Amino acid sequence: MNAFFPSRVVSWYMARLFFTRTFGLLAALVLILQTLDLLGESGNILAHPGNTQAQVWTYVTLRAPQIIAFLLPFSVLLGAIATFFTMNQNSEIIALKAAGLSAHQVLAPLLVASLGVAIFSFAFNERIVTRATATLDQWKAVEYGALPIDRGDRSNVWVRDGDDLIAVGQVRGRGNAVQLGNVTVYDRTGGNLVSIITAPRGRRVGNGWQIAPATRFDVATARQRAIGTAIVAPGVRPDQFTLGEVNPDGLSFPALEAAIGDLRDAGRPTKSLESTLWHKLSGPLSAVLMPLLGAVAAFGIARSGQLFIRAVIGMALGFAYFVADNFALAMGNLGAYPPFLAAWAPFLLFLLIGEAVLIRTEE
Repeated sequence: MNAFFPSRVVSWYMARLFFTRTFGLLAALVLILQTLDLLGESGNILAHPGNTQAQVWTYVTLRAPQIIAFLLPFSVLLGAIATFFTMNQNSEIIALKAAGLSAHQVLAPLLVASLGVAIFSFAFNERIVTRATATLDQWKAVEYGALPIDRGDRSNVWVRDGDDLIAVGQVRGRGNAVQLGNVTVYDRTGGNLVSIITAPRGRRVGNGWQIAPATRFDVATARQRAIGTAIVAPGVRPDQFTLGEVNPDGLSFPALEAAIGDLRDAGRPTKSLESTLWHKLSGPLSAVLMPLLGAVAAFGIARSGQLFIRAVIGMALGFAYFVADNFALAMGNLGAYPPFLAAWAPFLLFLLIGEAVLIRTEE
């Protein structure tokens, strides 16, 4: 195993160059993009009555994780190219090749380092980005008003029961343990509104939903009266409330997998969500591809005058991967590609392309 890597000193040197350039570029790109994003969104935040600079900073804390997750693969690509460019310009790659190392041995430290970045990226997405996305989506839904406290709840869910419409302000829990908050039932007959029943809470009882304390407004008489406890929506299943809207970007891998299982049991289409589920693995793992795609900048003699062109080729290969990845994911969401193929085909394709380019340009 040790024969596959350069010496420990060289490996740590290359990994250190790679990390400093990758995260340095990431910090600069995040700062620029966050500033531009804030310039466009701060007006909407401050337009809500009572919002101050504190809410603007809250937006930054929620938006920054999304920007970091978006830019991290680009930063890995640019960091790898910058590392190779510097080492090639200083004839360090030539020295390693002269010591008898193959191209894959030269790349090995950066491949291992990028695997560490991929693991970090996956954990960061699961623990921070998904929660920030779910909270930010809820905050945007109320036009930057009062931030929802329970970040795991679903809000503003609408369900149809025959002619009747049911609006629920907030849904907690899953299965028969689902709890409803701010329930409004629009009782309709033949498309005409007959009455409106409202209640602050509801729960599953038998085949229906018990809401209390309920108030009924009769449209014909324009009279409102308290009716205490009422049973409504006998034909509505719990999953119709909990799965009314699934935001895959706001769910972790296990939570999204569970939601897909519930949707499948309810007979609903899940292909687009399955593509996103697999992409939660292939997306972070794309960081491992970046040193391979950028390796074209590592080989070749610097004084040949083609080093800059090689760096451009490396960037072009990397950005071509991101275009192919987004295209395949879009096709998977439309159902044109199978979910597994939509998530993994670009990764496997560019893995082969990177290997072919590396072998072709090594000398």
